[in-house]
Amino acid sequence: MTAATATTAETFRPALHFAARNTWLNDPNGLIFHSGVYHLYYQNNPLGNVWGNMSWGHATSTDLLTWTEHPVAIACDENEDIFSGSIVFDRENTSGFGTGSVAPLVAIYTSAFKPGSGHDGVQAQSLAYSLDGGYSWTKHTDNPVLSRGSAEFRDPKVIRYDGDAGSYWVMVAVEATDFQVVLYKSQDLRNWELLSTFGPANATGGVWECPDLFPLPVDGDPENLMWVLTINLNPGGPNNGSAGQYFVGDFDGITFTSATTVTEGQQDPDRLGDYQWLDWGRDYYAAVSFSDAPHNRRLMIAWMNNWEYANHIPTTPWRSPMSLAREISLRSSDGNLCLVQQPAGDWSALAGQESYCLSETTIHEGVLVLAGAAGTVQRIDVSFTPGSAEVFGLILRGDGAKGTRVGILPGEGKLFVDRRESGQTDFHGSFPSIDTAPVHPTDMAYSLTIFVDRCSVEVFAQGGQVTMTELIFPTGTSTDLSVYAVGGTATIHSLQVTQFA
Repeated sequence: MTAATATTAETFRPALHFAARNTWLNDPNGLIFHSGVYHLYYQNNPLGNVWGNMSWGHATSTDLLTWTEHPVAIACDENEDIFSGSIVFDRENTSGFGTGSVAPLVAIYTSAFKPGSGHDGVQAQSLAYSLDGGYSWTKHTDNPVLSRGSAEFRDPKVIRYDGDAGSYWVMVAVEATDFQVVLYKSQDLRNWELLSTFGPANATGGVWECPDLFPLPVDGDPENLMWVLTINLNPGGPNNGSAGQYFVGDFDGITFTSATTVTEGQQDPDRLGDYQWLDWGRDYYAAVSFSDAPHNRRLMIAWMNNWEYANHIPTTPWRSPMSLAREISLRSSDGNLCLVQQPAGDWSALAGQESYCLSETTIHEGVLVLAGAAGTVQRIDVSFTPGSAEVFGLILRGDGAKGTRVGILPGEGKLFVDRRESGQTDFHGSFPSIDTAPVHPTDMAYSLTIFVDRCSVEVFAQGGQVTMTELIFPTGTSTDLSVYAVGGTATIHSLQVTQFA
């Protein structure tokens, strides 16, 4: 690798997002808060920067903003690849893996068995345990603990259920190609009994993966709890490729019943925009939440990439970042229940001294470069109201009129990200794109919070009711921030740019 190539590759290394030092990563796994530390495990190829040799990588953080990478936690071997899963703190040592006064962390993961393993071609659920707080792991000698003889049974998320039906562990996993969530229960994490199934429902354009199940208070009311079931799928997202959908309903300890299903059975292609999506962008996949987050917060991280072009993005030797951690809440609006997402963490701790502010400014036809607002790693908070313009918005990481456009089409009720001129786009034919999401004004205004990093844009619209996450690969000299309008005028009521590293 030449010096010029190395410089270019590190130009894209994110400042605000986790990426492995020199290897490939994908799905977040085993997210847990334990002994004051957030643990992020993830699908990792410790031997290269494309998918393969699946093992669990490991990183930790105390603030969800800065991460420390550790050695591989659970490694593949001659019998199995280590696919996605989750971790629980077995406080009561129900599994028997603890010793003395030390309760274990228990990882429940998918064994993707290899030829010659005795389970050739089967995906089944296995256990590993840690007695040192999650830094070293021992595989259970009697793995797997749950098999259906299936080649597509994977991605167990285990939670603790305490309710009218009893007190036990619940596993939520998928039969990926059947578009079906399968739920099991266990008293000891070793022996599992089938509870029920869910699906097919809503989006079924690709395999179902990486489910999650958790309760949330509606509008912050602890007396009004609903359950959220998230399901990632690939492909079949609202703007092509990988994505995550969710359902809101009830879980009685046995069965999840959705109150927000639009399409029973196979997907209706004409209703894709009616389903509830975790994120409308191209690069938010395999999202799962942390176990045991403090103060009952529901915190979620996703893989920031898309299987359509994941192995081809122009970063070397590392490849693929994670999304920002998001805090998830459930809100009622116009008779509907929707997730609201906000970036988690104290961002003021990372902010630099430089900032840029603008207020009550009319945007006229054309592009206006904002002198003094340039940067490569930024938070942008902006509030617009439409005037006569057909389109208005921002150009991020730009060079004059070229860059990544984040805009509003008020007549169509759409938010969009246009990355056709965002920098390097020719590494895969499906990467240049215009991606859209439905958005509606509040008191005639559109508000956006945008996190710009060296290779990504994360947009939180209308207080986090709509999000869009997109990778971009701009040149190092493309640092302008501009505003623009087409077909008339719009008004910026407030715009603040916070500079980071």
